[in-house]
Amino acid sequence: MSPTRSTRALRAIDAPQSTLSAAAGELIDADPLFVRERTAASDLPDAAPLVSNLARSVVEVISGVRDIEQLSRWVTDDVYRHLLIRTQHAARARQARRRPTRRPNFVELSVRIQATTENIVDAVVVLDFGARVRAVTVRLEGLDRRWRASAIHVL
Repeated sequence: MSPTRSTRALRAIDAPQSTLSAAAGELIDADPLFVRERTAASDLPDAAPLVSNLARSVVEVISGVRDIEQLSRWVTDDVYRHLLIRTQHAARARQARRRPTRRPNFVELSVRIQATTENIVDAVVVLDFGARVRAVTVRLEGLDRRWRASAIHVL
């Protein structure tokens, strides 16, 4: 017996706006009435410790030794999605090369922070891995009375 095919046509429907859940990377409905409140840098704590910890944590997430959910509170949905994809690619590459997950060994060489606007701070953290030196760039925005990373790149 051959399986029967449905003759119903597919049609597009309007779906509610969705965002990525910080918990598990799943889509949730966004509240259209909720608007993020910008917070001035003068009303927030010093960004240097957060920048340093975020850079270290992002390198550990990409290396596979830290869970990405630990960063969900400190990053925007777009950054979370980007890190999730990059982490999955790195895990597949390690698996294809049959390399074990290892904690990265590095030393923080410097942290440079520059306030660009009233509620945005750009920063660069330089990390020395021994055989290689890498830079982690972070853009923090004051949102809802706390710093949140709106861009993170490991160079």
